[in-house]
Amino acid sequence: MQAFHLSQPASLDAAVAAASAQGAKFIAGGTDLMQLLKDNVEAPTELVDLEHLGLSSIQADGSELRLGAMARMADVAAHPDVRAGWPVICQALEASASPQVRNMGTIGGNLLQRTRCGYFRDTGFACNKREPGSGCPAIAGENRLLAILGGSDHCIATHASDLAVALTALDTVVELRGINGERSVPIADFYRLPGDTPHIETVLQPGEIITAVTVPASGAARNSHYLKLRDRASFEFALVSVAVAFELRDGVVQDARLAAGGVGTRPWLLPDVEAALHGKAPNDAVLRDASSVAAVGAHPARQNGFKQILLQRAVFRALQTASA
Repeated sequence: MQAFHLSQPASLDAAVAAASAQGAKFIAGGTDLMQLLKDNVEAPTELVDLEHLGLSSIQADGSELRLGAMARMADVAAHPDVRAGWPVICQALEASASPQVRNMGTIGGNLLQRTRCGYFRDTGFACNKREPGSGCPAIAGENRLLAILGGSDHCIATHASDLAVALTALDTVVELRGINGERSVPIADFYRLPGDTPHIETVLQPGEIITAVTVPASGAARNSHYLKLRDRASFEFALVSVAVAFELRDGVVQDARLAAGGVGTRPWLLPDVEAALHGKAPNDAVLRDASSVAAVGAHPARQNGFKQILLQRAVFRALQTASA
């Protein structure tokens, strides 16, 4: 691990200014960043601590949920208003990591966690995400856990966050603060596809910080569900996951929002599935037909073609649960 200086700014403006300097990086709960430092994947010269900047609020009313970026994952998952109005968020958080990590991990940090691709996390290998232009050995190598949607000739690393999948299904907006002021970005536009610049993962500018996320309230959000399929029962990242927000009116689907994890280079929206459901009675035949288009556009690598079928089956199961 490279030596670094830890700064603890007294204000958000001071934190943004400090993190705008070359070699600086924000640290929140540190559950992912500290491992990356130990493995020499990240080597900042300065860490800007966000612990004392008052970004940990959890606020819910009849119109929206607002989560401060420093709110702890465990606190959000246990909050009664979140459990009642946005259960998919609680389920996604509870499916993430271990209780110890959830006690430290933050909402903003979870959204910005780095991929679990083994080639990225082992500096003995080339990786375009870690060192642009060096190559992507995953494409012809060990790729069972990697993406079948959204990849490029330069990267097929899977996005790791369960929470981001749930928030994507709920039309979440990410609030940002930088040296040029504040702005809001829909979470569907927050993550970038790898293209030929896989090292640029989000639309964040240098020094810019997530301050909060806002999630609209709706009948679909209240009737939401998160399904995660993985190789073992705990502390494991998704092979495939599905977030569903689902509202029925007069026996037919009025609103359906779906996003998938474990299959894409970013949280993956499923508009073809949504369109196949709208205005129909959610019987098994309708749900199965809708699920069959979940993997449209997939480009599997040598070892992960099974994710196409697994995604279809996960969507069907999640829709059954949400529509029951």
